Amino acid sequence: MTTRGDTLHAPADLRGGSQKLPPARLPFLVHVLALGTFLMGTTEFVVAGLLPEIAADVQVGVAQAGLLIIVFAVGMIVGAPLMAMLTLRLPPRLTLILALGIFAAGHVVVALGSSFALILGARFLTALATGAFWAVANVVAARAAGPTASSRALGVVGAGAMLANVVGVPLGAFAGQLTGWRGPFWALAVLGAAAMVLIARQVPHDTGGDQAVSVRSELSALRSGRLWLALAACATTAGGVLSTYTYISPLLTDRSGLAAGLVPLVLVGFGVGALAGFLVGGRLGDRRPYLTTITAPAVTTVLLLGICLLSGHAGPTMVLIALLGLFGLGANPVLISLGVRFAGRAPTLGSALTVSAFNLGTAVGSWIAGLALDSPLGATGPAAVGTAVAALTLIPTIAIALTQRHRHAAPAHTQGAPAAN
Repeated sequence: MTTRGDTLHAPADLRGGSQKLPPARLPFLVHVLALGTFLMGTTEFVVAGLLPEIAADVQVGVAQAGLLIIVFAVGMIVGAPLMAMLTLRLPPRLTLILALGIFAAGHVVVALGSSFALILGARFLTALATGAFWAVANVVAARAAGPTASSRALGVVGAGAMLANVVGVPLGAFAGQLTGWRGPFWALAVLGAAAMVLIARQVPHDTGGDQAVSVRSELSALRSGRLWLALAACATTAGGVLSTYTYISPLLTDRSGLAAGLVPLVLVGFGVGALAGFLVGGRLGDRRPYLTTITAPAVTTVLLLGICLLSGHAGPTMVLIALLGLFGLGANPVLISLGVRFAGRAPTLGSALTVSAFNLGTAVGSWIAGLALDSPLGATGPAAVGTAVAALTLIPTIAIALTQRHRHAAPAHTQGAPAAN
């Protein structure tokens, strides 16, 4: 295994010379890392289904209890790059194990806590650990799969979080109704500890050289214009889709006339579509990364526009929402892969910044969509905001494709001279 500072290679279809076929099967390690993201995706949103019970138990209002979700998102935004820098000199294996250990401990604190301030602090600490795990897991998965299957591997790792929305969050909410809201947190603590054992067994010890990695060399990645384009695409693609998804319930009930009891089925359809989108997008991204990152937001923009125009009809709206899950997040594993690669010798920082960008886009997009919900647009306001934000994704993704075409055309005009970085 290479050191944290080693550069990841470009996908095979982007390099000259002979092409190596992608492996038929991904390493088992990739699926173990997906289990970790499944747990972390579950803990991020399982609170939403338990807010009334938590609020009553710790004697706060439901709105105040909602801070448990917000503080986690903030922790992810600042935690991913911060923890990437703080763990810079640690082997990836040790970082993953420590992150899962803090994850498990944080859930024990929440399960035992009676003070809302203590629970809030534990959630923030858990979010920091989640950011560290996710950033390093992306790099480890990409390296384990190799350059010809890195996007597919990242699709599987990301699919763990998508599966959390389909399976983990509903099961956690159901278990919380049966055992009390603390039960799911105990379960997540136990599963986090079990994941530590799997990570310890599956992730090899760092066998790279003793290359010194400095904060300055990591931060040098921030000079990459292509990295910032990839981060902008991460923020807008998440902001466009999830700002609409956040307020999908009032759209379905108030505008489409769907019964409230059927809304969860629509959400499951979105989740299944998102899970499939991550897996399919990852596979396509290894072959046609730039085409994938342009096509997905283009189709997403059309779907969101369709939701705006057809939201008065329940049937078409439900179909469009399922397709939104499929296309809306399909480019994410490819964008993560590009962020990791464009960061050069700082792949972990690049991965961490994509995590922050996705969460920042979601937070800002959802805030603007909330304002639109109270505007004359009403229930269709968030979808209108989502349409505009998703369309913005085409600017950085097309710019990346054009820049990359220029970089690969340059050697042909300079008789084999290497292109500038």
